[in-house]
Amino acid sequence: MVPTLEPIRWLIGAGGEVLVVIMLVAMSLFAMSLERLFYWQFTHRRARRVLIEAWIQRRDHSSWSALTLREVWTSELIARLRLPLPWLKLLIAVCPLLGLLGTVTGMIQVFDSLSLTESNQARAMADGVAQATLPTLCGMAVAVVGLLFVTRLEQIIRREDQRLHDRMARAVEDSHA
Repeated sequence: MVPTLEPIRWLIGAGGEVLVVIMLVAMSLFAMSLERLFYWQFTHRRARRVLIEAWIQRRDHSSWSALTLREVWTSELIARLRLPLPWLKLLIAVCPLLGLLGTVTGMIQVFDSLSLTESNQARAMADGVAQATLPTLCGMAVAVVGLLFVTRLEQIIRREDQRLHDRMARAVEDSHA
């Protein structure tokens, strides 16, 4: 047995099968978040440079068609940055619901076991309720961390949209100077 996996085994035993689903959703959420960070650091910045260079190479920068083209190019680049946001938001919304599902199924098991033993032990019921609420805690924790990331990513995207327009305008001014 690997000793580093023991806390995870205890957590799954204490929280039930729903906790495994919450952990899979959390891994998906954080994998998508890491992918966005890597995309931002490497792919997006390179694509932004290519876009600005393509804009500088154009002869016409001030006509209606040129400004429309610039808007289309920047919108496409920003849209690629926003691509996984709906999926991230969906996974964040699912986490508390899965936690609630785990709590309800855990409480059903607690009441079922209490009815089978026909004993009114307060300690056994308190332990069962504590185990039943663990999925809600995990679901909420994953959702809060995911929400913090998505909020920060949306802030970065808004700032990048504004900076991209500014950089393209400045690049044309610098090339003409």
